[in-house]
Amino acid sequence: MKILWINPIGTDLFDAPIGEFIGKAKAPETEIDVVSLRRGPMHLEYHYYEALVLADTLHEVRRAEVEGYDAAVIGCFYDPGLMEARETTDRLVVTAPAESAMHIATTLGYTFSVIVGRKKWIPKMHENVVKYGFSTRLASFKSVELGVYDFQRDKQETARRLRQAAKEAVEVDRAEVIVLGCTIEFGFYRELQRELGVPVIDAVIAPLKYAEFLVELRDRFGWSHSKVYGYQSPPPDEIRAWRLAEQYGVQRLWE
Repeated sequence: MKILWINPIGTDLFDAPIGEFIGKAKAPETEIDVVSLRRGPMHLEYHYYEALVLADTLHEVRRAEVEGYDAAVIGCFYDPGLMEARETTDRLVVTAPAESAMHIATTLGYTFSVIVGRKKWIPKMHENVVKYGFSTRLASFKSVELGVYDFQRDKQETARRLRQAAKEAVEVDRAEVIVLGCTIEFGFYRELQRELGVPVIDAVIAPLKYAEFLVELRDRFGWSHSKVYGYQSPPPDEIRAWRLAEQYGVQRLWE
């Protein structure tokens, strides 16, 4: 099984640490490559930044399909381009952190809370909760007021803030499961889980394991992304007629 993890930002700063982390979580037979984009913003904390990376992210997913990967993970908790990416592929499994984490969380408990970095992120993430059909299972969002680049800078302070927010989510909001709502919150779940006594879902491990699971379902039982309605692929003759691949410099991905 080969999986391409895509960090949809214009820096490779997180490629190595995320690669090392998921290397310890993957199944023994799984091979993982971690890549980032060649251009674009350094984080996706604003809708404008998210919009800028969409085309390049979709083309990285398409590249994974063309180069024979089994799955691609779009590594941001906003799940940028997830639905669109599933349109561009035929066989490839595509996952992303929020959808994967919520599915896992609602299997392990009835209610869940999401611990986010900044309050700014909550409207977009709440939009995804509603879109994925989990609004009745959401206990709360909790913000620790840390940006993407703050989580791994002072790990003791990050752990303290996560602990405080998660404890309140469990004791006050009655969350049965905690979801860490940013991929750069990776690595903090074990300690929180021990202290709180509830499942704590890591936003890097969740889409990785969900991808492995979906690949097995596809290969053993033929269960894959449906192409009948919502994930139906755009007609190749339109892509060629409109010279889209040429305009975006990705001709080899649509040959």
